[in-house]
Amino acid sequence: MNRIDKKFQELKKENKKAFIAYITAGDPSLDATKRIVLTLENAGADIIELGIPFSDPLADGPVIQAASHRALQNKVTLKKIFTMTGILRKAADIPIVFMTYYNPVLRYGVEKFIKSCKHKGVDGVIIPDLPYEEAGDLIRYAKREGIATIFLAAPTSTRKRIKEIVKNSAGFIYYVSLTGVTGARQNLPPEVASNVRMIKSITKKPVAVGFGISAPRQARDIVRIADGAIVGSAIVKMIADNARNNKNMLSKVSSFSKSLAKAIHRE
Repeated sequence: MNRIDKKFQELKKENKKAFIAYITAGDPSLDATKRIVLTLENAGADIIELGIPFSDPLADGPVIQAASHRALQNKVTLKKIFTMTGILRKAADIPIVFMTYYNPVLRYGVEKFIKSCKHKGVDGVIIPDLPYEEAGDLIRYAKREGIATIFLAAPTSTRKRIKEIVKNSAGFIYYVSLTGVTGARQNLPPEVASNVRMIKSITKKPVAVGFGISAPRQARDIVRIADGAIVGSAIVKMIADNARNNKNMLSKVSSFSKSLAKAIHRE
């Protein structure tokens, strides 16, 4: 069984929701990324999204764009990230999802990419600029290797389209809470609840909400109706603000993540 499916099953039995944490691979370094993932796992994160740095991250706001730029300046590549993930997998059992763009995958080779995911212990992939209509090869190879393909549903997605997104998704459905890019927000749109309920009326697959969630209070509100909350920019900014002192950075990330985990797990 895929680690993502197993994790959601475990959480459901415990009447808990999923805390999904996003970080950019290679920011501030690949070695630091390994330590951050282990810190997040120990702090209560249930799933890790590892962002693959790309020069034109169209779904990401300024914080993650900057992190991606720093990682690219560090000469981080998809191949190096796979190597790092393989080493990390020996120490961490947490489900790992790659969030990337289609250009690096296409250049690497779609089938080779999925096989590398399997070999290095990656459990799922999210590719924001690859709609399901154009993802036939990716879906086929991923099913063969047991890798979850996670597609995004937006506030503008029609019910008909959401049915197709659900059909082609594995692991969970990623609901984008707002129109726009990633980044911390003070308030989330009021229609999030009704849209998530609509998706959940279509599928029994878990629905996780991302984009804009930056505080425990928001995360707690989200998991009243969703199966998971995805927090990215707030964590990435904390890493950037404390990158010069690894010990201090890990301490701050741990403390913040524990507060998120407590809120999401409703403890």
